[in-house]
Amino acid sequence: MLYKLHFLQHIWRQIRLVASLPYVSLLVWILPLLLFTSGHNSLMAHDEALYASRARLMFDSGNWITPWEKAHHKTPGFYWLIASFYKLFGISDTSARLPSMIAGILSLWLVYEIGKIMLGKKLAWLAAAILSVEFLWLQYSRLSTPDVPMIFLVLLAILSLIKTELHPKYRYFWSFLAGLSLGLGFLVRSLMIFLPIIALFPYLIWEHRRHHHLTNPILYLGFFVGLIPTCVWLWLSWLHYGNQSFEELLKFVVQLGSEDKNNNGPLFYLWNIPSKAFPWAFFGLLGLFLTLRRPIVRYQLILVGFPLVLFCELSLFTTRFPHYSLCLYPFIALFASVGLNWLGNIYQTGIAAQLPFEKGKINILKLFAKKNLPQNLSYGFGGLGVLLVIASIVVLSWGGYDIRKYGIIGLVGGLGWLILPVVWISRYHFDKKFLTARYWIAGWLIPCWLTLAMTGSIGLLSDYNPVLKSFLQQSAIASILQSHPVYFVEIDQKTRVLLNFYLSIHPQQVNSISKIPALSYALIYTAQSPKLSRPHRLVGTLEKYQLIQVLP
Repeated sequence: MLYKLHFLQHIWRQIRLVASLPYVSLLVWILPLLLFTSGHNSLMAHDEALYASRARLMFDSGNWITPWEKAHHKTPGFYWLIASFYKLFGISDTSARLPSMIAGILSLWLVYEIGKIMLGKKLAWLAAAILSVEFLWLQYSRLSTPDVPMIFLVLLAILSLIKTELHPKYRYFWSFLAGLSLGLGFLVRSLMIFLPIIALFPYLIWEHRRHHHLTNPILYLGFFVGLIPTCVWLWLSWLHYGNQSFEELLKFVVQLGSEDKNNNGPLFYLWNIPSKAFPWAFFGLLGLFLTLRRPIVRYQLILVGFPLVLFCELSLFTTRFPHYSLCLYPFIALFASVGLNWLGNIYQTGIAAQLPFEKGKINILKLFAKKNLPQNLSYGFGGLGVLLVIASIVVLSWGGYDIRKYGIIGLVGGLGWLILPVVWISRYHFDKKFLTARYWIAGWLIPCWLTLAMTGSIGLLSDYNPVLKSFLQQSAIASILQSHPVYFVEIDQKTRVLLNFYLSIHPQQVNSISKIPALSYALIYTAQSPKLSRPHRLVGTLEKYQLIQVLP
């Protein structure tokens, strides 16, 4: 009897191990991409440094509700999250970025779970792997901005809505979690959370007869519980600032919806997304077409309806930035897994096999899908790889120091893209039949992974302002800045935001050097130095700025 018990325990452990393998493999896949650096880190201005410095202001002041001189225009959820990590790990670039990194990993697992329900385990894992090597997604998973944490909450809400249908026994739990996630999304990303909420309307309204989400009181209960932290913050803020607290929140959204700050027209995302998600956006279009031809029962209005509505919302929204489209990237990955798997079937059999979710008669694309399609793609990207290798060798041989690092990235990426024609030629010209579609699909993933890993290793995904950081770390400069306040005289906003984070003593802005006390330190433009009326001592030089000490 005891032997049988041990045997059953062993079987259960093996089952749990197998069940956890997708999560472990995805973690092993993404962690190097998140952690590889040149050994140095520095924040990006403006957005990343803004969030990190505002969280530091909360942490240093001990005031997590009203640390600002006037009412703030964003809800504080992400500031609280970063400040909490400061409390746990100390103030640093890495601490500020950890929330996004963790949210990025959790988002991969959620994409796997969503994809497993809609497309099957194989395509779900492929979608999560693709998401991790989409450039913009990986970049923002390494930045201290609220975009990826908000998307994590949106994906959790979507998964919870699906689970509510699949597991009626636990309907109340999943409904509450769905509402809670969306409510907390407001705390993290302010009114921007309503864009993905609106994108869920086609699913919530048109399929209401089946799932009854809109008449489920537990869903609304979860949403209002998620809003409680925001409501408490708004009330305390109103006590301090008055009606300005509400006005700033609304004014910020109105400004975003009415101003085109970068002159990015309505077609901006049509070219920006393919460039930032290369080459997966093109596979995504193929997957979208396949999914439209063969709708996925029950989930079509989530898989297709949600990203299409959100894309239209973003395009109509007047302020357009690349990171606003990040919520589309998990769905690009899901579609890309469908498209790439379809091409993999052609690679292996010469015809397009049915997708896991297809039923009924053969897809019309099988009538013209021959093995020359993956063959041409293999040779085409192999040719791109050859061009990259040649260009990289030229850059490494004759380029300057600053551009050589891009030559290294191009060389790694170019050599990686040669995997595709090598796999194709080995299978079809040297009869290496063991090179199945899995190897060919890996030939798409590996070059992107290697390129992004090298990009991170040389610091391009972590060290955005190395000159400023190294200046502040000089022993003579650091000893001054740790014990004396610094005054700014007409410093540009980018440098000011970065120094607000890196300086332990909050710097002060003045209009003229005459307002700086004697023996104090100031950062000024180098061109201003000869024109200063007060005697001063040069302490150090930072690009176009000088750190001086005003003498009596």
